[in-house]
Amino acid sequence: MADSPSAERRLDADGVRAVLATASTDLAALPLALVAEGWDNAIWRLGAELAVRVPRRALAADLILHEQRALPEIASRLARIGVRAPVPVVVGRPTATFPWPWSVVPWIQGSPALGRSRDTNSAWAPALAAALLAVHRPAPPDTPSNPYRGVPLRERDSALRLRLEDLRAEDRAAAEPLDAVWQSGLAAAPARARVWIHGDLHPGNILTHEGALAALIDFGDVTAGDPAYDLAATWLLFDADGRARFRAGTADRYDDATWTRARAWAAYIAAVFLTQSDDRPDFRALGESTARAVVED
Repeated sequence: MADSPSAERRLDADGVRAVLATASTDLAALPLALVAEGWDNAIWRLGAELAVRVPRRALAADLILHEQRALPEIASRLARIGVRAPVPVVVGRPTATFPWPWSVVPWIQGSPALGRSRDTNSAWAPALAAALLAVHRPAPPDTPSNPYRGVPLRERDSALRLRLEDLRAEDRAAAEPLDAVWQSGLAAAPARARVWIHGDLHPGNILTHEGALAALIDFGDVTAGDPAYDLAATWLLFDADGRARFRAGTADRYDDATWTRARAWAAYIAAVFLTQSDDRPDFRALGESTARAVVED
């Protein structure tokens, strides 16, 4: 992926405390430490049990709003099956000194699935299947919109063409099978309904703890769309046995056309990781293993 964009607004610890104080002086007094700073948000650990999500860019402010809108509903369904999500416990509003929304969320114990072996991840493939069944429910009219995630495949065809051109210049043998899988997806029947989808379900946004699925995180791209977009995660995460068990766990919900579109989305995501991960070898490796998994099936 390209280098992270520069922050348009960066808060230090005193700045975060000032923002917290507009909601709760008790929260503002808790220990505070910066633990991550990504493209969109800075994450500060707050005490032992909480975290603060603060946008770095104006474009990320809407993603915080999307999480605040969607997570109370989605997290309650996930909780029933023992999977957590970072539902805001404080919905932070813009202030005179910080112009964007922000959130205080639970600190969830666990580590990302990114970089773990596929056979290790496959142990919890049925649990992820159950989690997505809980997420993929009919979405109301005010669901956050997203022009890129879960849309009909034809709407992302031109974007994939550009990715494949770049990939062909580097490795034509890798590009052609992904193109064939994508073409199959374009030919499949379209989605019959729009449901809630996570919208960014890659291994970095899945937490595990003691060998089990612990949480789905980073719902900034949550939207209503084709569930096939989320189902593509099976090719990002699992070996052949895990993919089979994942699909078996969803057999009553998704038809063959949905799975054909899901495999096409996995090819799309593989192409993205293969062409935009120069500074992230972990994502480059994920793109390579995902491409192999897509072709295997």
